[in-house]
Amino acid sequence: ETVETYRQRLYDISWFMRDLNEYIAREANKEDGCTGRFWEGRFKSQALLDESAVLACMAYVDLNPIRAKMEKTPETSKHTSIKKRIHAAKNKQPQPSVLTPFVGNPCENMPKGIPYSLKDYIELVDTTGRCIRDDKAGHIDNTQSPILERLGLDSAQWLTLTTEFEKHFCYAAGAEQMMNAFKRHTHHQRLRGMTKAKELLKRA
Repeated sequence: ETVETYRQRLYDISWFMRDLNEYIAREANKEDGCTGRFWEGRFKSQALLDESAVLACMAYVDLNPIRAKMEKTPETSKHTSIKKRIHAAKNKQPQPSVLTPFVGNPCENMPKGIPYSLKDYIELVDTTGRCIRDDKAGHIDNTQSPILERLGLDSAQWLTLTTEFEKHFCYAAGAEQMMNAFKRHTHHQRLRGMTKAKELLKRA
């Protein structure tokens, strides 16, 4: 019975987050001399079903400080992976070992990692951040963003994904075909985000 209990806990994200939240809340409340929850809302866990969804979610998270108007550039955005990647690149160091590396454009015998160029991703996030910071619809020229071309996304789709990712996807994000496969696998009757998956994450 004990083994079964721990086995269930090991793959239960809700149990893990509840335990983690309680510990952090206790420590923070002790430090600040107050009571109450530490996190504002419940955590979200979304399955990222293809490369477009992975990169869109990465950029969405990397641009959090800019959308919140806490920072002006990706390289100054505290607690983001993009800052760590830029810092390493500027100092001619290897990519941080704690982050999944960008391993270059797709090819045969691909090493394990994200199959795009780090330079392309940094430029794309920087350009996207400027569009968001300027508080306008913005336009990203595909000639400056080869990742978008390879993903089969246009600038309008990309800007929607990187500013409204959590708004449109709940349990999973990916192209329509991947979303349908996820729905069958998880036995969901309906899956929020199917319409946006069809609109925003077309397969290249």
